[in-house]
Amino acid sequence: MSDYTKYPDVELVRLLKTSDHAAFTEIYNRYFYLLYVHAVKKLQDEDLAKDLLHELFTKLWVRREWPLTAENLTGYLFTLTRNRILDHFSHQKVKARYMDSLKNYMTIWSTSRTDALVRENDLNALINKEIDAMPKKMRAIFVLSRREQLTYTEIAEKLNTNENNVSKQVNNGIRLLKKKLSIFFHFLFLF
Repeated sequence: MSDYTKYPDVELVRLLKTSDHAAFTEIYNRYFYLLYVHAVKKLQDEDLAKDLLHELFTKLWVRREWPLTAENLTGYLFTLTRNRILDHFSHQKVKARYMDSLKNYMTIWSTSRTDALVRENDLNALINKEIDAMPKKMRAIFVLSRREQLTYTEIAEKLNTNENNVSKQVNNGIRLLKKKLSIFFHFLFLF
């Protein structure tokens, strides 16, 4: 078994391309710490630096058959490290912009949802007020039809009247509500 520590970078790269694990291990041992110190200085995070370098060396092994010049293995590995660091910072910026965008969306959504709930409550209050203002018989029939969901036949039996009268009173109630609420909707869509 050869002593890979004595091999120059050119030979280690040649052996790496032939899937020589020992050559890969020597490259890793030779350069990991140097790259680690460099990455920690840039990232200010030891665990992140380790993760980044492990990904880098994993990629080096996976792509070992790709064209790789060994003229300056140190420069090549430092360039890969620098690019991974820049990718990390770029990803962090995108992530921060996305989070800001999400926070803005949630704020707008929350505000519009609150506004919609307020408008819905206002509309319900107005509808109830207008129903309460209906003539007594119309109001009773309308409430049984719309709130209690009774059929015209059930309402007619309950109030000792005929279905035609129930139908007429419900239609009159709807027409009255439409007329009264049209002002509210006109006002609502102005804003």
